[in-house]
Amino acid sequence: MGSIFADFHQAQRLGHGPLLASCLAPIDTERDPHRLESFAQISNYQTVSADVRYHIIQDRNAARLPKAEGTAWVDIFVDLWKCVKELVALREGTGAVDWSKAFDAYKDLCNHLVRGYTNHGFQAWTIPCLSIAGKYLRMIAMRADSEIKAKEGNGDVFASGFSDDIMGDTNKNEKLEQAAWTINRMFTTCLSDRAEENESRRWGIYSTTNLLFKTYFKLNSVSLTKNVIRALEAAADDIPDLGRFPKSHQCTFKYYRGVIEFLQENYIEAEQNLMEAFQLCHKDSMKNREQILTYLVPAHIINHHQLPTNALLAPHPTLSKIFTPLFTAIRTGSLAAFDSALSEAESELVKRRVYLTLERTRGLCLRNLFRKVFLAAGWEETKDATTGEVTGKIRRTRIHIEEFEAAMRVSYKGATDVLVDRDEVECFLANMIYKVRHIASLYRLSAPNRPNLLSNKDMSGAKNC
Repeated sequence: MGSIFADFHQAQRLGHGPLLASCLAPIDTERDPHRLESFAQISNYQTVSADVRYHIIQDRNAARLPKAEGTAWVDIFVDLWKCVKELVALREGTGAVDWSKAFDAYKDLCNHLVRGYTNHGFQAWTIPCLSIAGKYLRMIAMRADSEIKAKEGNGDVFASGFSDDIMGDTNKNEKLEQAAWTINRMFTTCLSDRAEENESRRWGIYSTTNLLFKTYFKLNSVSLTKNVIRALEAAADDIPDLGRFPKSHQCTFKYYRGVIEFLQENYIEAEQNLMEAFQLCHKDSMKNREQILTYLVPAHIINHHQLPTNALLAPHPTLSKIFTPLFTAIRTGSLAAFDSALSEAESELVKRRVYLTLERTRGLCLRNLFRKVFLAAGWEETKDATTGEVTGKIRRTRIHIEEFEAAMRVSYKGATDVLVDRDEVECFLANMIYKVRHIASLYRLSAPNRPNLLSNKDMSGAKNC
């Protein structure tokens, strides 16, 4: 008996969900490096149903299953055999095979699996099968779509890979769309279960939710995640607390919730979710931590106006290469350096969907520049109101517009096609006073013939400059 069937029967006897789920993974394993070839050779297209039925039900070493459940597993493993047959042929480069056929077979497997839960009474301990099946359905769908694009001359067969990040392309992905529909059925199967907690399929809710999030992001259909979130919120009283699920499920869910809030510009909620994901993420999972920091860092800057330390970015060279020039420009108040760094990293920032957020940090760069003007303005003497004697020194509180204008011209030194207009400088200052009201007591602006450029009553409309 092949290792897949041996593992299947052992899992059924022990009630071991992860072992049962591993039987549905169309890959070789370290324990059995020729697993796919062996499984593909057990039968042919004419007799596969009968051969699989023998291994699942009739073999003397087979686990005893209810008739309907056994028949359902036969259908599932027939679909698995058809998929594996295509994958082995693809690996060997023989025959007229393609990834689309492998996808269609594995999609049938997933549909039969869902039907097993809804119609044939698959038990709750088998829930890991949904996560594994959804995972590989998504992978095969991406390979099938890449192959279709390559045949049409729209891309390379290996262009998309198996990446789980959120930087999906916007081209048509027919197979991945079908996969999303199937994974959504898995999600509904878990969510709609009304069994007692110990026997509930709801323990698979977050694994299928995370698969849906990944797939929707890859399809560039982030808006569809709102339906998933609403469904989870509506059923919140019946779903076990998130903290009782595996940490990997918690971390992934918090990450995608954070990114969703980030893209909707809800930066406070985004930072909260992303921070929880970062704390849950394993310290050695450098790629995952980098993905979290990609959105956590900009959200934190927007919320708190604080830049990350070099020590935080040092373990992530790719992220450091993108962010460090921007943050250096912000710290020094160099507008030319900021614009240059933003322009150089534009394609990567757009791909990661953080460009517009980081563009907003230009205000911090401008704030630091104006702060330098204030510090460079020097001191002025304070005098006793009655005697006129000098009693001490305080920072200058009357700073001419020309000084800020000159600072901006110096900051733009080296930049091309940049003209600094007086009205533009005034607008920047007015907006900054509106956004950071406490600096109104620090700055008192004056200019020739305009000693009261911004009074308190004018500040209410400054944001419209």
